Amino acid sequence: MRIARFETPDGRPITGRMIDDHTAYPIDGELFGKHTFSGRSVAIARLLAPVVPPNIFAIGRNYRAHAEETGARIPESPLIFIKATTSLLEPGGIIRLPASAPSEIDYEAELVIVIGKTAKRVPESAALDCVFGYTCANDVSARDCQRNDKQWARAKGFDTFCPLGPWIVTRDELDPDRCPVRSRLNGQPMQDSNTSNMIHSCRALISYVSHQFTLLPGTIILTGTPEGVGMARKPPVFLKPDDRIEVEVGGIGTLMNTAAAEVGE
Repeated sequence: MRIARFETPDGRPITGRMIDDHTAYPIDGELFGKHTFSGRSVAIARLLAPVVPPNIFAIGRNYRAHAEETGARIPESPLIFIKATTSLLEPGGIIRLPASAPSEIDYEAELVIVIGKTAKRVPESAALDCVFGYTCANDVSARDCQRNDKQWARAKGFDTFCPLGPWIVTRDELDPDRCPVRSRLNGQPMQDSNTSNMIHSCRALISYVSHQFTLLPGTIILTGTPEGVGMARKPPVFLKPDDRIEVEVGGIGTLMNTAAAEVGE
């Protein structure tokens, strides 16, 4: 099942079960609680980020080849960081290259876990029971800020630095540890791997993160990016105004965004 947040032609934000790319059955009730779907379809005018998360957790260096291409140490335990909720961006939205750090903006294709119920100290054996579904994200990163700040809050948290979507595929339809993960820049393949190459599986990530924080319904966990990022290329390839960046996760779909310079006040 594909679950989307979208605007109707009259501008109403709605969550619903997609019939096709242009229509959906609206939800009656709470997405992460009791709900049904209306039998009357509505038109999808524009996709929104499929969930508005209370927290955005992300995992660094979860693919060995990516850690190696950047010369970074492979962490023994999952390396957790947090992206600002204001970094959320809808499918088709514009990634703004920040005026304070416009020169080294990188892309990172990732599978995303969407938590469906409150979870705390969950064992790995029960971890996937906490999942509502999965989607795609681009963990956009300002590499100069990441390098100079010595921590990742600003580098990963600028406005528009968490494109998410295009929709959620429910957990019953996807094996999260067997998904192709790819990115394309202006149509050119950049990343091409599979979640089977992750160091820590989705079960392990959910369990580990839940032992550090309470996972609320709607929380998302970005599971890490594979090799092929711009900073590791020779010469480096960073996002520029008018670039088109796509993130594709097999079994889910393709998230597309464009880049533009931040407009000053």
